[in-house]
Amino acid sequence: MICPHSAMVRACLLVFAAVVARGGARASESPATAPIRIALAGDSTVATYPDNIAQKGWGQFLGLFFDDHVKVTNFAKGGRSTKTFLSEGLWAELLKSRPSIVLIQFGHNDSHSAENPEHTDPQGLYRSILERFIDETRAAGATPILVTPVQRRTATDNLIPYSDAMKGVARQRKVSLIDLHRSSGELYARLGPAGTAALAKSADDSTHFNAEGARLVAALVKDDLLICVPPLRGHLAHAPPAPAP
Repeated sequence: MICPHSAMVRACLLVFAAVVARGGARASESPATAPIRIALAGDSTVATYPDNIAQKGWGQFLGLFFDDHVKVTNFAKGGRSTKTFLSEGLWAELLKSRPSIVLIQFGHNDSHSAENPEHTDPQGLYRSILERFIDETRAAGATPILVTPVQRRTATDNLIPYSDAMKGVARQRKVSLIDLHRSSGELYARLGPAGTAALAKSADDSTHFNAEGARLVAALVKDDLLICVPPLRGHLAHAPPAPAP
C-alpha cells in the first residue's frame, strides 16, 4: 500500500508544498534554494555503518539516488524500537534537524519478546508511539511517511502484526505509507533462496544486509518515495549508485 488514497496523496503534497514554500529554510537559506531534508528514523536495517564493517543499512544508500538538493540524514540506530528511539532522545534529535520529510521504519526490535525493554505490543504502545511521531512531525512542519519493516529472510514472519498495525495507523491518520514489508518480500521471491542469501551480512544472518542488499532495499524505498512525493522526481541523480564493495 503506497499512498493508498487520493486524499492522502493530496494531503502529503499540500504539507510538502507548504514546507518547501516556507523553505524549512535556515537563516542562511532562501525558500527557493533550501534543500529538501529527509530524516530517517529506524533500526539496524536502516542505520549507517563504517566502511570497514560488512553490515549496511538501506538508509545509508538512499541519498545516493538523489542530487545535491536532497539531503538525507540518517538517525536510525541498531537495536532500537519505537519505544527506545523515543526514550533515548534520538527522536528529539531528529526533530531538531528541521527536516522536510521524515521516513519512519520500526518493527524488528519492537517484535522482540515481552521481557525485553525494547518490546512493544503492535496494537498498543507501537501504534501510540507511531501516532506521536506523526503528530510531532506535522507540528514541526514536516511530512511524515511510514515505512513498514523490511522483511526478515525467514520462513516465519513475526513482523506481519507490526506491518499491519502501521498500515492501520496510516489509514487512520491519513499518512503516506511505503510498504517495504511487501516490496522486500516480492524482491526475495524474485531472487530465490540463493539470490536472497547473497544479500545477507553473513550466512547465518536472516535480517541484516551487505552493501548490495542494502542498496537494493534502498532502491525499493526510493521508487515508492517518488510516488509519495512526486517533486523528488526532479532531483534524481544522473546515474544510479553503484554497489559498494
